[in-house]
Amino acid sequence: MSGSGRRKGPVAVGVALRDMIRRMGLSKPLAEYDVLTSWEECVGEQVSRVSIPERIVNGVLFVHVSSAPWRAELALRRSEIIRKINTRAGTTVVRDIQFR
Repeated sequence: MSGSGRRKGPVAVGVALRDMIRRMGLSKPLAEYDVLTSWEECVGEQVSRVSIPERIVNGVLFVHVSSAPWRAELALRRSEIIRKINTRAGTTVVRDIQFR
């Protein structure tokens, strides 16, 4: 079937799955979900005990923080946290963080 865009022969499962996810438009939602579920890995145990990532809307991550002093501390570390999140994701998932 030349010209149909189909590959000949076997395709690695990971490649096929990645292609299917991209075609279905699920890449962004899955990357956002990964950010929310890997919060502790990105910020560490101490910060994850006082903060909960809630959602991502238009590249803005909303994070509930247990106290004003911690909100101030995390606001100072905003750029560092964004860099860690996006590096782990391998793409820009988060452009900003709102600590509440």
